Amino acid sequence: MPAIFSHRFDTPLYSGNVYVQTGLFINGAFVDASSRTTIDIFNPSTGKVITQVSEGTAKDIDLAVAAARNAFNTTWGLKVPGSARGQLLYKLATLMEESLEELAAIEALDNGTAFGVVKGWVVPFSIGLIKYYAGWADKISGQVIETDEGRLTYTRHEPIGVVGQIIPWNAPLLMFAMKIAPALAAGNTVVIKPSELTPLSALRVCSLVQEAGFPPGVLNVVVGTLTGRKIMEAASKSNLKNITLELGGKSPNIIFNDADVDQAVSWACHGIFFAQGQICFAGSRIYVQSGIYDEFLAKFTIRSKAHKIGDPFGVDSYQGPQISSTQTERVMGYIKSGVDQGAKVHLGGQRHGDQDGNFITPTIFTDTRPDMKIVQEEIFGPVSVVIKFEDQEDVIQQANDTIYGLAAAVFTQDISQAFEVGHALKAGTVWVNCYNEVHAAVPFGGFKQSGIGREYGSYALEHYVNVKAMHINIKHKMG
Repeated sequence: MPAIFSHRFDTPLYSGNVYVQTGLFINGAFVDASSRTTIDIFNPSTGKVITQVSEGTAKDIDLAVAAARNAFNTTWGLKVPGSARGQLLYKLATLMEESLEELAAIEALDNGTAFGVVKGWVVPFSIGLIKYYAGWADKISGQVIETDEGRLTYTRHEPIGVVGQIIPWNAPLLMFAMKIAPALAAGNTVVIKPSELTPLSALRVCSLVQEAGFPPGVLNVVVGTLTGRKIMEAASKSNLKNITLELGGKSPNIIFNDADVDQAVSWACHGIFFAQGQICFAGSRIYVQSGIYDEFLAKFTIRSKAHKIGDPFGVDSYQGPQISSTQTERVMGYIKSGVDQGAKVHLGGQRHGDQDGNFITPTIFTDTRPDMKIVQEEIFGPVSVVIKFEDQEDVIQQANDTIYGLAAAVFTQDISQAFEVGHALKAGTVWVNCYNEVHAAVPFGGFKQSGIGREYGSYALEHYVNVKAMHINIKHKMG
């Protein structure tokens, strides 16, 4: 039998015991991996091992897929009405609400994001996503299409079957909810692989899935290894599976002379330093028009210096550690490349505190060139570049000069300028006078090499259904 991870929290922000099953979750039960091997899970704040979880292999995936396929054919999919699926999803969301602080503590421990951020936004938004798709479960329908009086033509939106999902480590619970909710609501069964760095919140939710009463095999969780481009390649070489991918970004944040500078500073800090900069749509390229450049940079610097860096459970902590020593070294490598290529470190650029922890100071680069790695490549850390621009045409060209196209922002009081620039930016999401604003009902995804497909809203459901056209000849005559 798999071990149970137990941990006692005794912090100013949260006190209590948590218990997490550490096995694979297959066919409604926690089980040991077939190999009996485990993966060490580290606390990113200290670099020390928290616990071990079972390490899934190809054999375990086969078992999970078999369980998911059986559930799809017998107790889920088209075998149950959408209303029943919705009720179970809503029950799961309710149980997560009852465990909100516990889930937030597990996530902050495992991932390193500040407890206050996780409790105040990550967990509530994850719960809201599941509730949103619970509401969709009995509203997925096709169309009746008029052709002629002798025929009835309509479409059915049918669940695909077993869906394989892989999620990253930067917002584990949110990614888990974002993936499973639309797939289950549409009637599919799921085999999902959390990141081997941050699997604990997903495993804790599996216990709530049991408690909610989901049929065995509907949701299966196997911790292991693999990533995006390899999945795309494998799908193209096998049986052309339908693929959705979210592959990151290098998002521009454009601030015009007429912007409210104080508000632009606040949103810019939130855009790049939220969750240690480990978000796919981080506003890492900050373009500021020349008329307010000096004022913005001065205020942005003061605000960035004021961020409290430290233990995710510390009072007023805003910025926790990077996820791992490997990621920390990767970010520091980018900082070094910026210096080596001639950029100026205006602020930060250093590790913070004990070298065993993975903390990096908020970093601001100036005096950059468009060809620098820190301008072109996704860093996934608390590193920004602040770039002066003169006019609208110039900044649109610079903002679009990237292989990515996930998100962008525009700060201006001129509504015509906001529309014109927003429409010209090659990005899947454009924010105006705000940043990092997402909603369960609003689609999210990228252009260019930022991925394929959309999350959130009704758009996400499109990935989890096959559209079948039915042509019925009522009069049974040729013609």
